[in-house]
Amino acid sequence: MRNLVLVLMMGAATPAMAQHAEHTMPADEQPATSAEAPHQEHESHTLADHANHSETHHDQAAVEAAPKPVDHSQMDHSQMGYSRMGHRPHHTQPSLEPSSPLRGVGPARAADAIWGAEAMQASREALARDHGAMTMFWLQGDRVEYRARQGRDGYLWDVQGYYGSDLDKLWFKSEGEGAFGEEIESAEVQALWSHAISPWFDLQTGLRQDLAPIDRTYAVIGVQGLAPYLFELDAAAFLSGRGDLTGRVEAELDQRITQRLSLQPRAELELAAQDVPELGIGAGLDSAELGLRLRYEIAREFAPYVGVEQEWKLGRSADYARQEGEDRSVTSMVVGVRFWF
Repeated sequence: MRNLVLVLMMGAATPAMAQHAEHTMPADEQPATSAEAPHQEHESHTLADHANHSETHHDQAAVEAAPKPVDHSQMDHSQMGYSRMGHRPHHTQPSLEPSSPLRGVGPARAADAIWGAEAMQASREALARDHGAMTMFWLQGDRVEYRARQGRDGYLWDVQGYYGSDLDKLWFKSEGEGAFGEEIESAEVQALWSHAISPWFDLQTGLRQDLAPIDRTYAVIGVQGLAPYLFELDAAAFLSGRGDLTGRVEAELDQRITQRLSLQPRAELELAAQDVPELGIGAGLDSAELGLRLRYEIAREFAPYVGVEQEWKLGRSADYARQEGEDRSVTSMVVGVRFWF
């Protein structure tokens, strides 16, 4: 009887145990108890706060480490080594007081403050020589030409050159003309000392020696240079040993058509203060020439040309020419070359 009671009790308990076992969770999956939950929540908050604090500290350190803008107006440039580098701040002005070693301002004067004026003199002279004060030689055949005209054809040369610097030069000039088969009509040479009196003109003084038609020596004074509108001008007065005073003015203008082709009008006037019968010169305006030449530069130093030139004897000079059986007006077709080196 007692065994039957035990069997019935065990049968009744089996469904409840099975139902309880069905609802049992593993220990690692079971929710925390009420005592454990606040502790885990505290730990999660502590970790988050620590992360936020670390980020805040990192950002603050980055801000403190970032370069701050510099206020240049508050800086003392005199302590930045400009004097050692040879520079001055651009917003400062050099002292112009007599006691300042930089008075005058510029590389030559500034070097004096370091090395001394005497030590820099040789370098200063070399700099001036290399940038305009060097000695140069130049020679140009401005007109070397054959002249076809009525009667006997002729020839003409007009050569000049110099040796020296930009300010002072020794000039050489020679010109003359004649007809083939006849004696030379005129020939002269000049030796002149030239000094620059402006950026555009030189003052020239010296001697002129005529070789034909008769020997005669003249003192010369004149100017040569570039007049406004690019006219090349050469004007001179001549005083002979006999007291005869004459003058000559030449002007020419290069009109460039292309880079190599140029048209050159040219004019020349000769004057005299008195009659000089033995030379066929009359007082006043003695003669005039007008010419036009078309020049082509094969090279810059070598340019052939063709052109025409008209000459007139005027006043008393025309009378002298008539007495000698010469024409008072001559037209010439010219072919020549201009060169320089």
